[in-house]
Amino acid sequence: MFKFPAGLYCDVRVERNRETMISYLKGEIREMRERDTAGAFIRVFDGGRWYFSSITALDRVQGEIDRLAALAAPNKDIAADKMVLALPDRSPAPVTLRGEDLKAVPLAAKNALLASFFPPVTAEPAIAMWSCFYKDTCTHKELYNSKGAAIVSDQQTCGMRYNLSFSENGRTFAESANLAAGDLAGLNGFGEALEGRIAKSLEFLRDSTPVKPGKYTVVLSPAAAGVFAHESFGHKSEADFMLGDETMMKEWHIGRQLGPDFLHITDSGSLPGNGYTPYDDEGSPARRTTLIKNGRLAGRLHSARTAAAMGEQTTGNARAVNFEYEPIVRMTTTHFEPGNMTKEELFAGVEDGLYVETIKHGSGLSTFTIAPSLAYYIKNGEISGPAQISVISGSVFDTFGKIDAISDKVELLSFVGGGCGKMEQYPLPVGFGGPYVRVRELTVL
Repeated sequence: MFKFPAGLYCDVRVERNRETMISYLKGEIREMRERDTAGAFIRVFDGGRWYFSSITALDRVQGEIDRLAALAAPNKDIAADKMVLALPDRSPAPVTLRGEDLKAVPLAAKNALLASFFPPVTAEPAIAMWSCFYKDTCTHKELYNSKGAAIVSDQQTCGMRYNLSFSENGRTFAESANLAAGDLAGLNGFGEALEGRIAKSLEFLRDSTPVKPGKYTVVLSPAAAGVFAHESFGHKSEADFMLGDETMMKEWHIGRQLGPDFLHITDSGSLPGNGYTPYDDEGSPARRTTLIKNGRLAGRLHSARTAAAMGEQTTGNARAVNFEYEPIVRMTTTHFEPGNMTKEELFAGVEDGLYVETIKHGSGLSTFTIAPSLAYYIKNGEISGPAQISVISGSVFDTFGKIDAISDKVELLSFVGGGCGKMEQYPLPVGFGGPYVRVRELTVL
């Protein structure tokens, strides 16, 4: 399709995107649009450095290849470069859509779906302010390189979010109901989820009490455990953070014991949901990468550059937000694997603790923080009344050592809006979730 220069590695990533956005504020339409974009990211490598650019004029791709090649120094040994050897040289069958093609669904039908959930919101007088939106993204990608690879894939996601602000008798509380899926059929459970979130928020508004700061046993829901795995561990596993950092390489040595032998964490782009990435933006196929196995560090996430530098294999984690950006090492779906007991057994082992069901946000590398939203006391193994928690924090590696129970079933989650941020690239869709995770002696404020 393209003429690639001799003595250089080159790849071209072409993207065609369709995005739908519909939003309301207190039932009044604020936005309703469909937008099409297209562009390409072109890279040239001469064995010493990369030359790259992005363009929106697809008829100028060949000219950009030639312009970048003129800046590079041809290298007769480029094919033997370790990084070039790590990049794909095959052309697999195209990856096609799963489920109904969202581009074929009328805008009016998407709007009607979003508006169909107004009644439970408008019927509740304690909801003082609310907004909602529907969003979908359909992406067609083609990647071609000078090794002969031609990789084509179609992906799509859709979702809805209702943001709810409650106020009653001088007390306020904010929560949201959020769900994403691969097509509209995957959103069928949203109404039930919305009504359940309203009911729990009203209980929290009326009955929650502040937690006394201190050390507690904390049970993390699949959503909270997923954010913990992503923010506190997943980012540390991205190998580009380690290049040239001897301290981090020592800290992250493979085989280091972090926690109990039933602790396992993996990352995989092949799982359905927001993190589904059958091929990364260098063309490497999705892999299930074990990051922690039997409580020990077992792997890390790679691009071709980091894999070559560390003498390891690519993992399908070179990702970019869109065609305007270069691929960097990013997570796909990162989560705890099933553990050592049932959910009921896990809760039964807590005499006096806390349960975190939803969170506002989380962050962390060496030290993590989680700001809970819906949280509850645990008394004698049972979930008790709602609890107001400002923040939960701790050392990442110390906390892994304090995990003493993980439930035996995994729930993977996908949400619309927001995403993962790294460097200047935000928001990148990722999946997360997991089992219930119990941690002894977390600092709670």
